[in-house]
Amino acid sequence: MNIEQARFNMIEQQIRPWDVLDTDILDLLLVVKRENFVPEAYKNLAFVDTFIPLPGGLQMLTPKLEARIVQDAQIKKHENVLLVGAGTGYLAALLAHRARHVTVVEISPEMKALAQKNLADNGIANVTVELGNGAQGWSNGAPFDVIVFSGSLPVLPEAVLQQVKVGGRIVVILGDSPVMSAQRITRTGEHGYDTVKLFETDVNPLDLAVKPSAFTF
Repeated sequence: MNIEQARFNMIEQQIRPWDVLDTDILDLLLVVKRENFVPEAYKNLAFVDTFIPLPGGLQMLTPKLEARIVQDAQIKKHENVLLVGAGTGYLAALLAHRARHVTVVEISPEMKALAQKNLADNGIANVTVELGNGAQGWSNGAPFDVIVFSGSLPVLPEAVLQQVKVGGRIVVILGDSPVMSAQRITRTGEHGYDTVKLFETDVNPLDLAVKPSAFTF
């Protein structure tokens, strides 16, 4: 396989047509080598428009989803980012190139170790990977400029809204399979939030995500 040709095809045939038009993001996909973050058994799928299986029933997002999330987060160089769900470390690596610092919270010790190794092997030093459950919020280091979730949530916990700064953004995929909505929620004031629906998709939920409370009659 000609890796650079495959990478070019991924960008031009999958990612750009999915409204990823920010040239800085497209250039970033050339710099951060996705194949370095894909499990050995699935290296041949590194540039394919598919979810890649990970240990524990998890999955690596498709390239176009990762690119859209990074673009829609609108990260600036001085900002601190919280990423919930480490995956293989690839999404953290993309975010790290845009941000001052990225804190990653990962519930699986195995995935935490894998992400840390991949990030270190690729020379990315402005990421801290912590073990814990961030699906219900993460107060350590809050408030953040940007909060990104790498898996879906049925509902967004109230605590998360308080953990982003005024002017900050939350990028999250909300809902239940098969129809979920990726949203960017911008905090406009102490109690004000502006929500933009970005696109529809269907991805695995994060472990221990908060379920909506059932109505009782």
